[in-house]
Amino acid sequence: MMKNDNDLFFTCSLIEYIGRECKLKRGDVVDSLGTKTIARIYKYAATLHCEPMEKVANDYIQMNHIVSGKFDNISSCRYEVPDYWTIGEVYERLIEDVAEGHTIDTLLIVYKSWINDAISNYNSDFYYQPRDYIAECFRQEKIL
Repeated sequence: MMKNDNDLFFTCSLIEYIGRECKLKRGDVVDSLGTKTIARIYKYAATLHCEPMEKVANDYIQMNHIVSGKFDNISSCRYEVPDYWTIGEVYERLIEDVAEGHTIDTLLIVYKSWINDAISNYNSDFYYQPRDYIAECFRQEKIL
């Protein structure tokens, strides 16, 4: 199911960027932003992407009073760290592949699920597996 939803790609990349900046698990970023804010980011992604990612992220961190945590999967990575665009694309594809309803509802389900830890473990090869494999793992609720 190759849709290439650029607005979803931007939204997921922004979530990843904020997670790295604030040292939060990506599900915690989603909780901190809230459904309405995520829906707004998605709706206006075509405009927001014209600004530097650092500025957009900082604006949402401040607007939503996002407090930093201690989750740091970047410094614990023993290999080359994938950039936030790469991880945004992993989430975008997964959300597209498993969506059964509204995009934002699926985004919330995916980011609050077990798969978040698997994708965020940059010391494994999970995040760069084929999209159909990652989607099937999500559906089966385990790494196959």
